[in-house]
Amino acid sequence: MSRLARPTDGRMIGGVCAALARRFGTSATTMRVIFLVSCLLPGPQFLLYIALWILLPSEDKARTAW
Repeated sequence: MSRLARPTDGRMIGGVCAALARRFGTSATTMRVIFLVSCLLPGPQFLLYIALWILLPSEDKARTAW
């Protein structure tokens, strides 16, 4: 199982959707659509995205840590 990190390539804004897509084996576009649709529902989706952006290391920084 690979470590969850924001990729340096394929980012649109912060790379959170691309990281989650790699982790769950789906395309980044699919993950972005899921996120956008989920924003139509009540809940803290946007805050969760911001938190993951802050907490997930960038792929280049994650490589140097291991």
